[in-house]
Amino acid sequence: MTPSRELTLRALLTGLVLGALLTPANLYAGLKIGWSFNMSIIALLVGYTLWQSLSGAFGLPRWAIHESNITQTSASSAASIISGGLVAPIPAYTLLTGEQLPLPALVAWVFSVSFLGVWVAWYLRRGLVVDDGLRFPEGMATLETLQQIYGHGREALQRLRVLAGAAMLAALAKGLDILLALPRWAPTPALERLTFNLEPSLLLVGFGGIIGLRVGLSLVLGAALAWGLLAPWVIDQGWVTLAADARGPQFAVLIEWLLWPGVSLMVCATLTSLAIRLARLQRVRPASGGAPAAMGWPWLGLLGLGLAGTLVVLLQVMLFGISPLLALLSIPLAVLLAMVAARVVGATGIPPIGAVGQVSQLSFGVLAPGQVPINLMAANTAGGAAGQCADLLNDFKVGHAIGASPSRQLLAQCLGIAVGSLVGALAYRALIPDPQAMLITAEWPAPAVATWRAVAEALTLGLDALAPEIRWAMLAGGLAGLLLGALEALLPLRGLRWLPSSAALGLAFIIPASISLTMAFGAGLAWLFAARWRSLAERFVIVAAAGLVAGESMTGVAAALWQLLR
Repeated sequence: MTPSRELTLRALLTGLVLGALLTPANLYAGLKIGWSFNMSIIALLVGYTLWQSLSGAFGLPRWAIHESNITQTSASSAASIISGGLVAPIPAYTLLTGEQLPLPALVAWVFSVSFLGVWVAWYLRRGLVVDDGLRFPEGMATLETLQQIYGHGREALQRLRVLAGAAMLAALAKGLDILLALPRWAPTPALERLTFNLEPSLLLVGFGGIIGLRVGLSLVLGAALAWGLLAPWVIDQGWVTLAADARGPQFAVLIEWLLWPGVSLMVCATLTSLAIRLARLQRVRPASGGAPAAMGWPWLGLLGLGLAGTLVVLLQVMLFGISPLLALLSIPLAVLLAMVAARVVGATGIPPIGAVGQVSQLSFGVLAPGQVPINLMAANTAGGAAGQCADLLNDFKVGHAIGASPSRQLLAQCLGIAVGSLVGALAYRALIPDPQAMLITAEWPAPAVATWRAVAEALTLGLDALAPEIRWAMLAGGLAGLLLGALEALLPLRGLRWLPSSAALGLAFIIPASISLTMAFGAGLAWLFAARWRSLAERFVIVAAAGLVAGESMTGVAAALWQLLR
């Protein structure tokens, strides 16, 4: 497989088309449960199977391994566009200000933030991927899949069949739910009001298979604490009042109270864990460390960073009325936090994007107290750039392992985020035409939006604006988060199996109990399958789970587009 057949038209177009199809799936999942899925492996399997079949049928050149890398790079960069703010600060900005960006401005903003992340990743590539040789576990999983399908061609076809079958099953189930409004069974009306009802969603089952048993059980524990114990107690105390004739899940009423301890737990846990991990990484960093060295062509990196930074600053001033000085300050903060996120992802595989966003919000809360646009959108620059940077360094890890050209990957990434920005903005508008009425509801819990909004409110309005009982709940959640975050960073992997996941525990306070229970059910199914058929599980569980996620989410997006056209 010669490196010269790498950035071919077919490889690039295949990745961009797959990225355009998969971007709405990540957006849908992000607004539903606050988590997204890396689309590299799906893109690899589809691209390889498609072009190997066409090559055999029409005598075309064989699909080279470097072409597969370009396809997964462009597709994953497009699908990771949601880190640009579409499922967190942008909707939170609309909820707090009532303003919604026009479509061209939304596309330009998401692109600019992600574009900055691309160039930070380019700058960090040599230092983190080549010199320090960080593992980047997500990139290694993609590399392993790439090597398997080129070593055993039939493996790709078998995995693709499982992926397609799971996607069609989830699409059919979602279609039936849309057409027939499948019932949400609950044991009793009282439990239904507390959101303990059946959620017929294979997407949630699929995400459960991806997150694993520890996170799934943590969601059950969090749902029991939040919706089973705390919510009834809050109602009994009169801190939340339900209508006498209230029927069905009362998520919108209860979440206004429960989100505060949940957000406090997640924020304190992620910041504590991040600080400890960084301190430990600094101690074990190779002696050759220091500032990461720029990758080749230093003038290109400086030019790209300068162009991206200028674009972000101009858009902050023009779209949100942020002062030029504060807009300029967001650029070095974005670069610094992206470097932090990249090093943590490279060493642990855990993207601290939530923590990065909250650090940026806290930073601008100090620099410009009481200003919502600055707190959300200047902070969005740091969070978005860090998310895109961390994702794309996984692609660079794969490329480095197979001897791919970094500059060609860079071009594929830039084109990918251009396509992802346009498709993501269109899909967001189709799914959520009225954010203030639709978000932070039982249908669209949008936990990341709730978190960004809560932090912005706390920083701009002050904690004194909250009821005393909410402040006590926040203190309890924060203390629990500090403890769990420290234990997660300090315990060995074997010990983590017995520790609840702080992210899942806090998330369970912000999403309906039905979602937590369904995801836990999927995690349990995957664990049972792996316990019985370990080798099959290693090959097919994640692929099947990804198919369930993609099938339901794309059907949901298609239904929203159809409704919009009507």
